[in-house]
Amino acid sequence: MPIALRDDVMYILLKKISEGDKPNQGVHEVNLTPEDFAGRQLSESDLLGHLDYLNQKQYIDAEFTGNAYGNQEDVPDAVAPKEFDARIANTFGASDGPLPHLITFSKAELTDKGRRMLEKMEQDPPQALGKGPAVPIVTESMPFLEKVMVKGNLEDIFDARDVTEVVFRTMRDMMTTEASDRVASELHEEALPTDDKALQNEVAELWKDTNPIVSFLSRIRPPLKIKADTFLFRINQEAGLPRGVAPEEAITAVFAATKDELSEERIKEVEGYLPDKILQLWKDA
Repeated sequence: MPIALRDDVMYILLKKISEGDKPNQGVHEVNLTPEDFAGRQLSESDLLGHLDYLNQKQYIDAEFTGNAYGNQEDVPDAVAPKEFDARIANTFGASDGPLPHLITFSKAELTDKGRRMLEKMEQDPPQALGKGPAVPIVTESMPFLEKVMVKGNLEDIFDARDVTEVVFRTMRDMMTTEASDRVASELHEEALPTDDKALQNEVAELWKDTNPIVSFLSRIRPPLKIKADTFLFRINQEAGLPRGVAPEEAITAVFAATKDELSEERIKEVEGYLPDKILQLWKDA
């Protein structure tokens, strides 16, 4: 079934491909991530359909194989990873197929026709770009929970809060009370400027846990030895992750937002409590 072509999606794709263009370079790698299409309700089959159209109409030169209008069942078979060099996460965020977490072109560039089209669209950008939610950009000034939501590809602020509390709880369970208090002392920022009382917390309150019983028990319990797989299991089971969000992705989002609040001394101190794979997520965040 043919898809409805959207000029905002066309513009984003042409723009992304043009970013890597260099004189006489020819085809080059192009990475598309969910952030590029945030808020645009774009399924994988829609994305592949737009790419297929651009390629067939010679706006781009790309090595493209498979069924652009595939569904959940046939997309993994239709798109040949070795030929298209595509890695598509097994997530089902849309009714007709998984949302792309990362799609990589091994061969792609704008044609002269595509460059002329992009120049024309830049002079008169698609109106839909202003109607849909803007692609969020994580900055130092962005509130803590918004950072977690954007980096973790979470659906809303409440998901970000729930994930943060479970990640914090698991981290805190591994630390001494003194070390935990030192981390809390640096987390003074407001988690999210809002009138919603359910979200009115400082980051330090999320660290200590908004559940008073859990907060109390964490102070009298000795540090626990938690392996990396157990850490991941707890986040997966307790955080209420939206479908398609891997625990590693959620953990990294919380880690990145947390490190923005901490001094180098506290960051190094936390490292001493984290196990192998989780430590690497912390360092990479």
